[in-house]
Amino acid sequence: MIVTRSPLRISLGGGGTDLPSYYREHEGLVISAAIDKYVYITIHETFEEEIIAKYSKMEVVRTPDEIKHPIIRQALKLLCIEHPHLEITSMSDIPAGTGLGSSGSFTTALLRAMHALRNNHVSRRELAEQACHIELDLLEEPVGKQDQYIAAFGGITCFRFRSDNTVDVEPVRLKPETLHNLEDNLVLFFTGFTRSASDILRDQHTRTRQNDREMLDNLHLMKQIGEETRKAFDAGDLRRFADLMNTHWEHKKNRSQGMTNSRIDDYYQLARCNGALGGKLIGAGGGGFLMFYTEDKTRLRRKFYEAGLREVRIRFDFAGTTVLAHS
Repeated sequence: MIVTRSPLRISLGGGGTDLPSYYREHEGLVISAAIDKYVYITIHETFEEEIIAKYSKMEVVRTPDEIKHPIIRQALKLLCIEHPHLEITSMSDIPAGTGLGSSGSFTTALLRAMHALRNNHVSRRELAEQACHIELDLLEEPVGKQDQYIAAFGGITCFRFRSDNTVDVEPVRLKPETLHNLEDNLVLFFTGFTRSASDILRDQHTRTRQNDREMLDNLHLMKQIGEETRKAFDAGDLRRFADLMNTHWEHKKNRSQGMTNSRIDDYYQLARCNGALGGKLIGAGGGGFLMFYTEDKTRLRRKFYEAGLREVRIRFDFAGTTVLAHS
């Protein structure tokens, strides 16, 4: 029995600039934080000659090529795992489609489990790159590299996406007091609905490749906000970080018509009127989690509880993708 887990993530600055359509021409920057909510993968050798894949559905097949789940199928093929005596199960603390990078976490946890099955040593960078290869190259999903990298590395990390496809990994070294205040004052509320990010990201990808000036200017600004966020963290200025979050959200809404809706806008305004110094919708947009920075958590929580939204308490994860059991 092998058990692995990968953390989900929140994006703190520069989101959207990790897509190849942008960073291959202009280079990207994203600051992400791994959180203590996880995707878990278990692999167990079965007695029967079959491959069982359990996720939101269940598949029982004879060969990897028969598996319908695209990431599981490609991961088995990438690592040349063919013997039909496997049961692969996934579980998650948070549902998919909520903007917390679950696909990247799933892929890294799955690959880490398969490497453990093969008794392979794999570095965090290699793990992240293999996950990116599956999602971006083999499956041609319109996603970036942020999710796979933060899941593999963990922590609060600045990623610089270079035009030659390499990634610089720079841990953000916060002072202990700043780290405590950041962790304590960030709050997440579930909007009550999930969404697929594919349409929004595909539109961004297409417009970026077409050199759409409005889209490029928006992404250039996102990158600059990421740079300013890094400086705010280095200076321990979390109120400046909150201001940057608010600026980020105001401009992010202009990137796509599907980015927000009247309910999300109302929730955001409610938060700003009740102690939130800054905030944004996590992920590509359209649903999922709203994140706020506040120094008055009690007031904000009470208002959102009255509005019927569920809070998810978080702490940062500094372990990244790990093997929990191997027997």
